[in-house]
Amino acid sequence: MFSSIPQVLVIDDDRTIQIVLKKVLHDQGYEVTVASNGLEGIQQAQIIQPALIICDWLMPLMDGLDVCRQIKADPNLSTAFFILLTSRGAIEDRVRGLDNGADDILTKPFELTELKARVRAGLRLYQASQDLKAQKQLLESEFHEAAEYVRSLLPKPLSGSVTIDSRFLPSQHLGGDCFDYYWLDPDYLAIYLLDVSGHGLGAALPSISVLNMLRSQSMDGVNFYQPSHVLTALNEAFQMDSQNDKYFTIWYGVYNQAKQQLIYSSAGHPPAILLQDTVDKGIQTTLLKTTGMPIGLLPDARFFDQRYDIDASSLLYIFSDGVYDFFREDSLWSFEAFAALLVDDRTAIEQLGLDYILNHVHTLNAKAVLDDDLSILQIRFNATYR
Repeated sequence: MFSSIPQVLVIDDDRTIQIVLKKVLHDQGYEVTVASNGLEGIQQAQIIQPALIICDWLMPLMDGLDVCRQIKADPNLSTAFFILLTSRGAIEDRVRGLDNGADDILTKPFELTELKARVRAGLRLYQASQDLKAQKQLLESEFHEAAEYVRSLLPKPLSGSVTIDSRFLPSQHLGGDCFDYYWLDPDYLAIYLLDVSGHGLGAALPSISVLNMLRSQSMDGVNFYQPSHVLTALNEAFQMDSQNDKYFTIWYGVYNQAKQQLIYSSAGHPPAILLQDTVDKGIQTTLLKTTGMPIGLLPDARFFDQRYDIDASSLLYIFSDGVYDFFREDSLWSFEAFAALLVDDRTAIEQLGLDYILNHVHTLNAKAVLDDDLSILQIRFNATYR
């Protein structure tokens, strides 16, 4: 925001105009700087970063339109209120001036009372834009703190008889994806990943609530060793009509390392992908999914369990649809293409880990910020239980 004395820059090659404007504006309580041509005006603007600029259209070296375009293209100056002075009274000239970035146009000869009013109005708008900018910066700072808090809740990589690595990339500061993994007891490992509809704070809050509820095992009467029981309890607790119309998908599994068996259930979530090396068929891909509506859509939804025997050195990938559900040029990259990547590029993934997958997704997506949240878990069952 500008100081208690607003900075005004006058750019005009007419010495009389310079003197008149400087005196009138100084008498109004403004600090006034004068430049005699467009190049000098831009240099002065970069130094003092004025709140308001009054610039003549016709000047030597650089005319007012070029000055305006350069000022508005500079992030440090673009919020300055720009008044263009001109002797041109035609409508098409006014349109041209506004199209080139001018915030207001004052036609010569002008009344000093009108000039004062235009300046006051311009400074009010500048102050409002600076207030909005400050509020935006504050919100961004708070969102950044909230995002760091969410990241602090996510589990660290797991090592031992089961190793787990993970990545979390929200499309905004905050996202609706969340995951966790922890030992229910020395033999049973719980693993889940959920994806709340929407993005931002509205999606992050229910995902954090689910994480805290599951991690604390605070749902009375729920058998956390049986995934379908967990999903049923979540569906009862998170109906969308009481959650601001938010629902979520989830994949929840419990691994019994003594039996090397995985029991799992899903609610509208993409299948987990299990890769297993076989002697005769090479890498075998198995999709682990059960039928079930997303959590929160229907109060009487039913969920089912499935079991699968896990071979040693198997790899399991659990992920949100943000890893594949995006447009690549004019076509949608697909679940099938992502599953093929896990097989075809397995050697590179073994060497570079999940970062290889994320770099591949960013290369295909060609966007600095993803359209959807992306989360992925890589689980390796790399040792026989003893």
